[in-house]
Parts: sequence; C-alpha cells; structure tokens
Amino acid sequence: MNRFLTSTLCLLALYSAVGIAGERPNVVVIFADDLGYGDLGFTGSKEIFTPNIDSLANNGVIFKNGYVTHPYCGPSRAGLLTGRHQARFGMEVNADHSPDDPHMGLPVEQKTFAKRLQKQGYQTAVIGKWHVGSHPNFHPNNRGFDYFYGFLPGGHDYFPESVKVSSNPYHTSLMRNGKPAQLDEYLTTALSRDAAQYIKASGDEPFMMYLAYNAPHSPIEATKEDIAKYTHIKDLKRRTYAAMIDSMDQGIGMVVDALKQSEKFDNTLIFFLSDNGGVWPEAWWPHQNWARNTPFRRGKVALTEGGIHVPFIAHWPEGFGKVGEFDGLVSALDIAATSLALAGTDVETLPLDGVDLTPFVQGDKTGSPHKALFWRLEEGNDLWAVRTPEHKYLHQPLPNVGSSFFEMQVDPYEANNLYGQRPKQQKALADLWNAWNKDNKPNVLLQAEPYKKARKAFYDNLYNELLQKAPNRRTYKVE
Repeated sequence: MNRFLTSTLCLLALYSAVGIAGERPNVVVIFADDLGYGDLGFTGSKEIFTPNIDSLANNGVIFKNGYVTHPYCGPSRAGLLTGRHQARFGMEVNADHSPDDPHMGLPVEQKTFAKRLQKQGYQTAVIGKWHVGSHPNFHPNNRGFDYFYGFLPGGHDYFPESVKVSSNPYHTSLMRNGKPAQLDEYLTTALSRDAAQYIKASGDEPFMMYLAYNAPHSPIEATKEDIAKYTHIKDLKRRTYAAMIDSMDQGIGMVVDALKQSEKFDNTLIFFLSDNGGVWPEAWWPHQNWARNTPFRRGKVALTEGGIHVPFIAHWPEGFGKVGEFDGLVSALDIAATSLALAGTDVETLPLDGVDLTPFVQGDKTGSPHKALFWRLEEGNDLWAVRTPEHKYLHQPLPNVGSSFFEMQVDPYEANNLYGQRPKQQKALADLWNAWNKDNKPNVLLQAEPYKKARKAFYDNLYNELLQKAPNRRTYKVE
C-alpha cells in the first residue's frame, strides 16, 4: 500500500469519527476535589443543590462504575494528566510544594495528554489546582499547557485576604502563566470566571481546558450568601461544605453559558469527576465528617468504593447525545485516550493505560471498556486492589477492611466480605494484579513528613559543612 493511500485511509477514518477535521470537539475536564459521592443531585443528594452538574449528567452519560486511579489528590491527578497509571512511573504520593526541588513532581519524561493535544493543533489551558510539582520543571506551561491560571500547591484558602507572605502554601499568590495574578473574589468563583473568559476568547481552533477546582477540599470556607441557602443543614461544617459545592455548581453553569454563547456547547466534550472520595471521620481526620460517600463505604485514602468510585459523567451533544447510564468499568485514564483519539491521534501506538470510550458510548463496541482495573499505594506496604466487572479483591490495613473479596454485581456496596470463600476467583484476580504490577516502578517520592525531615537534615548538614570550611575567625580586641 503506497504512502498516499495509507494517509488517505487514515484521514477517512478520522473524518468518520468526528466529521471533518475542523469539527473535532473541544474538551473540558472538570475535576472536583474531595467530593463525596452522594453529595450531588444526580447521585442522590436531597440536601445539596447541583442543577448544572445534574443537567450535564441527565443529558449525557453517567458512568455508573467510574473510578480514579488513586484515593487521594496528587497521584490521582498524575494518572489523569498522563493517561498512564502513576505506578508505571512511581508517583504514588503527593508532591510536596517545593519550588526549589527539580525532582519533587510529575517525572519530566512523562507526557501529559495536553502536550500530545498541542501537536494536534489544540490550544490547551489549565485553571485551578496543579499539585504535581512546583519547580519550573513541572510548571503547567512547561508540561503542555499554553495557559495557566491557578496555584501550584495541593490546596489554597478561598478568600482574597488569605493571599499573603507566609510559609503556608495555601497562602501563596495565584499565578497566570508564571506571573503573580490577582485574587479579588471567592476563589471558586474566580476560577470559574477565568474559565468562562478563556472560552469566550478562544478562536476557531479546538481547545482542551482542564478546570481543576480545589472545592470542596478543606479549608471549609464559603460565602455568606451560599451558606444562607443551606439552613436546613444543622451542622455548620456540612452546611459550609454544601455551600462550597453549590458555588462550584454555579461556576460550572458559568462555563456552560460561555460555551453556549460562543456556539461551542454542542461540540464540546465535557467530563466531570472527582479526584477521589470525600473525607470520612474514621480515617486520619476524626473531626472531618462533612462529606457523604453514600452508598459506598469509607472515602478518601481508602481502597474501598468510597475512596476510588467517583461521580463520573461525560456530556457531548454532537458526539454522545443523551445516553443515560453506562455500566462498564471506566477509569480517569480513559479521558486522555478518548480525547486523543477524537483529536486524530493513533492511541494504539501510545503508551497509554486508558481506553477510547467513544465506540462503547456510541454502541459500536459492547461490554466493559476494561476487563480489570488496578490500584497500588506506596509499593512495599501491601496496599492494593483489583476489580473486574464481577469481583473485587483488595488489601488495606484499615479497621474492618484488611484482606477483602466482594462479588460486585450482587454486592456493589461491599457489605459481605467473602475473603477465603472464593479461592479460585481470588487467585484469578491475584494473578491479574501481579501481571499488571510486573512492569511498574517503585515509588520515587517521599511522603510530606519524611520529605520535610530529609530536607531539614540535608540543609542542616550542608550548613555545618560550610561552617567547618569557613575561615577561623579568632576573637580579638581593638586597642
């Protein structure tokens, strides 16, 4: 087959998938932070009002078995941004906010899917929380994003007066493309407004925008106006948390309105999900009891469903239409693969762990996009999980978890632990996990506290060495 014919067939395949090349969809990935599964209208909440998120869900695709790759912030983001499971390159803990450390972040050899989309002619933007490295090596503008407005650390206070000179990373100045940026309103609103302005200013070329809210992550802070809507919630912390979700939903409404005003709504693929489950009081935070991961057990940091099974929707009127619920196993990894395939990239040739969801959603393929999903926390600590459509096998030394085995189709809420009672099925899942883990890398980052201690020891030793090498300054007296 000659080169011209090969190129022609490739173009025909692309046109068949997305119409003509100029009609490739925009992609908007909306990532909430520590959102409880049961705290949205479409997931069952009667307390918290989320009409804009619910509208996207009810007019798009609800992935009933949608998962993230890790039960807390940084590693989950590393998986989503690269389309590769973070265990492939050893980023299994949060990156500490260390602007002077060229190693503390998403390894530079790992390409984000934004970087790959740039090569396909997409404009790319990230707005909000980064949390995969603060050194210039890891800055969003150096990792595939043309535009960045937000903050590099793992969180931020929400009101303008919080921005000040401080050792607390949550007080840092916001940034716009590497320069300090003003924060003059409630942070969630500021991020939403910036996202809407970006959309309105975008031209004819397709764009990908990663809108990474830090809401409703602590600190639990909301505007008085939004808190006033939730007097029916007696607990003040939960009332404020509800108001934070409400503000995020309002912001998503601003983004949707901007897409409609720009006549880009129908051909924009919007993903919405959370980075992990909401906090739960049985874990390391006994007083953080504001989130509800109902109907799942536990939440953030847990490998039970409450930690990794998240609200997950896709909305694309021209491409997906109103699908309703989709039951197959879906991963945050699939966002990169789907976006790149729609952009015209041959995802089969890329080292991705995700799957292009388009043929499954459109009905050209049946069954589950994934035969199995895998989790690993800090290799060496025996923290792992594997799930197939039928079963889930995990080990985590939490109270009432330990080694657990569940039949997920009849027990999706993990109420009946069958560990030891299904030896053949357990072995099959163990074999799957071991085969998957064979080529993974050891964790390359330290957790925050050991990292801070190691840095202090390093600088203390360096100071003492310099002191020993300094000239001997004798005490003398001037007459």
